[in-house]
Amino acid sequence: MSAQRNGEMQMGMGHPDVSGRRVVITGAGRGLGRVLATAFDAAGARLGLVARSETALQKVADSLQGDPVVCAGDVRADEFNETVAERMLDRFGGVDVWICNAGVSPEVATVAETKPAVWRDIIDVNLTGTFLGARAAAAVMGRGGRIIVTGSVIGDRPRSGLAAYAASKSGAHAFVRSLAQELGPSAITVNAVALGWFDTGMGAHWHRDEERENDIVGHTALGRWGTPADLPGIYLFLASDSSAYVTGSTITVDGGYSLL
Repeated sequence: MSAQRNGEMQMGMGHPDVSGRRVVITGAGRGLGRVLATAFDAAGARLGLVARSETALQKVADSLQGDPVVCAGDVRADEFNETVAERMLDRFGGVDVWICNAGVSPEVATVAETKPAVWRDIIDVNLTGTFLGARAAAAVMGRGGRIIVTGSVIGDRPRSGLAAYAASKSGAHAFVRSLAQELGPSAITVNAVALGWFDTGMGAHWHRDEERENDIVGHTALGRWGTPADLPGIYLFLASDSSAYVTGSTITVDGGYSLL
């Protein structure tokens, strides 16, 4: 292979570069959102951190090298999402990447046991919050923007007792496919990451239950839970120019849970 051709391949297949990118991460106060904030900060991105708790967000911000925008509020409120976008414009001049990661999941309950208020809360945060965040992002993004939604394998492979969560994530996956078509002419990509079972964030309390832990491991091809180190790579890829021709996709990161 010629040196020129080899160089072209290396340029086209280089490591994802997000240095200088203006990135909003919702649900950044704990769990998977905190892992993402740490990874994007280390990669040189300029961050806007979003969560309900200002105290939790400030702890994350203080642990980072950069000086992120800290926005405490409710992703279910359209005015709040627009405020986040405005603060990013004021500080960094725009938004390149918006990661809709905020989400809630209840303890296991049957449909009969699930109270309507709990159903509404899960749908509002996981689905409506995603819609409102993506809507605010699209309004301020230039060409080549990236919208990334944290989905779940439960959205495509529901489990008994998680009907509300499954419905919210399945809806988010469908929303991604529709929005990708709308924003394609503006070269804004929209993708979801369908996460499996991780030992941090919302999955942590499942991980501490021996029976549930063994059940999940037994249905995962790699035979283990996901760790924080398994998480950032796909988000960094989707936030970079390396993914410029990827849109409308739901990429599964579950260690093979959905295979068995």
